[in-house]
Amino acid sequence: MFGPGIFSVFRSRWNALWWAGSILLLAYCSVPSADRGTTVQNPDTADLKAVEAALKDAEAASAE
Repeated sequence: MFGPGIFSVFRSRWNALWWAGSILLLAYCSVPSADRGTTVQNPDTADLKAVEAALKDAEAASAE
């Protein structure tokens, strides 16, 4: 395997802390950050009217 053996890591508390810290640092560095530059696009009025019509049709169908 890679790195130190599991029994040599947990022989001392300090080795265990360093090992756990390195695992946490690896996880922190490997997860990508969220995109901050993206924004929500404004929908067109035609899209809003289509959604409104679909909701009215759904309400009419459930009222029957």
